[in-house]
Amino acid sequence: MNYFEYRDGEMHVENIKVATIADEVGTPFYLYSSASLIYQFNQFKEAFGDLDLLICYAVKANTNQAVIKTLANIGAGADVVSEGEMRRALEAGVPPSKIVYSGVAKSSTEMKFALNQGIYQFNVESEPELFQLSKIADDLNKTADITFRVNPDVDAKTHAKISTGKSENKFGVPWTSVQDICSKAAKLPGIKLVGLDLHIGSQITELDPFEEAFTKISELVELLKKDGHDITRLDLGGGLGIPYEGDDFPPLPREYADMVKKVVSHLGCQIIIEPGRFLVGNAGILVSKVVYVKKGEEREFLIIDAAMNDLVRPSMYDAYHGIVSITQSDEDSKLYDVVGPVCETGDTFATNRLVSPMESGDLLAIRSVGAYGAVMSSTYNTRRLIPEVLVNKDEFAIVRPRPSYTEMIALDKLPKWLSK
Repeated sequence: MNYFEYRDGEMHVENIKVATIADEVGTPFYLYSSASLIYQFNQFKEAFGDLDLLICYAVKANTNQAVIKTLANIGAGADVVSEGEMRRALEAGVPPSKIVYSGVAKSSTEMKFALNQGIYQFNVESEPELFQLSKIADDLNKTADITFRVNPDVDAKTHAKISTGKSENKFGVPWTSVQDICSKAAKLPGIKLVGLDLHIGSQITELDPFEEAFTKISELVELLKKDGHDITRLDLGGGLGIPYEGDDFPPLPREYADMVKKVVSHLGCQIIIEPGRFLVGNAGILVSKVVYVKKGEEREFLIIDAAMNDLVRPSMYDAYHGIVSITQSDEDSKLYDVVGPVCETGDTFATNRLVSPMESGDLLAIRSVGAYGAVMSSTYNTRRLIPEVLVNKDEFAIVRPRPSYTEMIALDKLPKWLSK
């Protein structure tokens, strides 16, 4: 369901005009819909029905406290990959009993913090990590519930930079080594093996790679049970894609859930899923203002006040994002290159894109930026981080303010020899 829609020719988010928010907040800014977050979460919850399911939101997709808390309030747990993300999840009200800790390089400090919080499980990615966690847990007189992240050597058929389940990727234990490492884990102090975990990539738009990977892990669970291991949890990761383009329709949650039930329900395990992009991606837009319309020799440019430091996905992944005027027009669309003000040719959001005719001062929206948008932003060119705004029905709040230049520059500290 789309919560960013036109009414009487003006884009609204839920019950508020986008232009009204822009007048108060100033551009550029990220804009999120609470109703969209809740709707997306409930799609997954309802699709799995009575299956024993824990939905852990992949916090890396969008770490804003208001986003995490909106999801926590309706039952979401959290999948985290750092102590910082764990602290954000805890602060937002996610119970430790619903937090799973992923990541290939968990430090001893992070392990201690997580153990002291009493989190639900560690998704262990390697043998050295296993031994480190065992030592720390034993020293603290605690037991770490663990799953092993399996690398199933499956091609997720997604962008190379977000594919994580092939043998050449840095993630997980090779699936051919899982029985051996589980045997070692069973003998270690401070460790309780409870299941297996996998995550083969992000923005996956077909069910076949999932089914291939889940079939492999299902077979592994059966082997481990025969070996005497009490496998009670199966963490299937995330990765279900969202529509970025009009004719791009990834599988629906109910189709995904039906496949999961077919492949793994006979195992009798609790199922954990870690959606990120699916929950938040289409819950956000980036609102920007046209600074100049520039006619070049070969093309026409819309130069906007948002830049690659605000949304890096187009320059980093060649990612497509819909770009629309927030005001509908009866005029024929025109071809533009939509670019930002950063001094890089890569500061380009779209080339030869059809957009309604625009002038300096007009507002546009870049769609589907709720995931990997603000969370990957930077202050390159000494540009201030842009605000994040959350809407709930007919209310809105700035949930991350725009810092002042003074605040940003004050983060630098001069050494004594330069302070004289």
